Amino acid sequence: MESGMINLGSSLKVSFVQELAKEKFASVPPRYIRPDPTKLDGASTEEIPVIDMQRLLSDESVNPELEKLHFACKEWGFFQVINHGVSSSLVDKLKLEMQKFFNLTIEEKKRFAQEPGDVEGYGQAFVVSEEQKLNWGDMLFMVALPTHLRKPHLLPNLPLPFRETLDQYSRELKILAIKVLEQMTKALGMKLEDMTMLFEDGMQTMRMNYYPPCPQPELVMGLCPHSDADGLTILLQVNEVEGLQIKKAGAWVPVVPLPNAFTVNVGDILEVIMLKILSPKMEYCDKWDLQEC
Repeated sequence: MESGMINLGSSLKVSFVQELAKEKFASVPPRYIRPDPTKLDGASTEEIPVIDMQRLLSDESVNPELEKLHFACKEWGFFQVINHGVSSSLVDKLKLEMQKFFNLTIEEKKRFAQEPGDVEGYGQAFVVSEEQKLNWGDMLFMVALPTHLRKPHLLPNLPLPFRETLDQYSRELKILAIKVLEQMTKALGMKLEDMTMLFEDGMQTMRMNYYPPCPQPELVMGLCPHSDADGLTILLQVNEVEGLQIKKAGAWVPVVPLPNAFTVNVGDILEVIMLKILSPKMEYCDKWDLQEC
């Protein structure tokens, strides 16, 4: 491993799903078929909260948006954020460049393939056995910030203008993440220095998922049920195809993405930190013990 680099885990090499889809099989290969993937403990008509960042950052002495944020974090762990300040033209450019990347030939994309013993790169995450069921999707995963932790063969080696667009996007997302964390601190009555000390100089990773057409979509999952092990996830949906669902009170709630919005997820690390800071003596369960895949 190169000096200054980190290792976030490993994943066995498997077939690229985008290439499998091009073969136009009549049926899905068995390794991708999951038992009753559509029966996810019932469905819900609830909608996740929407937070207006401009209102949240206002100087009102009593800010209703701050109360909404508190409710979203406490009851959901998810919310959509609008008026977030990230350039819409930058977001549109990123969406276009991401699509161009996944449309490259397989030979070109293999330049960014995961290396043995490393989960970063182009492939599929957390494949640990030859019998494991696989997701119907490919990913490009890498460390974006701080820059000295970037693997030289990944983000710094991406084709232009994708590389520059992703670099600018990562910096704007860091600004947004810090703003969101600061407002969470207010909503929860925490000390600002407690939050900034933990996350201001933290690591930012980026994962881009691609879900190709499937001949039997009812039999597969693009990404199996899981919880995010990070502090905060900021999700951008590239197109209008709905698929993300979150589990609340035993039912799965579909997320209908709003135009020019991000979906924000409170990750396991931040959840545990909040519990420890706000209620140091409170017993809690780690969501990893409840993970379903």
